[in-house]
Amino acid sequence: MNDPQKLKRHAHLLDRMATAVGVDMQNAILSEGLTVGELGDAVLRCCDCSDPGFCASWLEAQETGAMQTPSFCRNKDFMARLMPE
Repeated sequence: MNDPQKLKRHAHLLDRMATAVGVDMQNAILSEGLTVGELGDAVLRCCDCSDPGFCASWLEAQETGAMQTPSFCRNKDFMARLMPE
């Protein structure tokens, strides 16, 4: 992956997805044992998404939050593991 703009876009989408489902990434790293490597892997999975535009549109519609990630999210299991119970 040599495209810094693509990495930034998907890191931003991942952060927005986390916020939408109530995941605090900073807290997950500081107190829940999430490693920087795991976070990097999540960004790379996001980069493999076939339709980031649809993801961005879905996120726009989640103004009040979401109970879970959409079924198409490549980080669905990752987010589910970090979501508050």
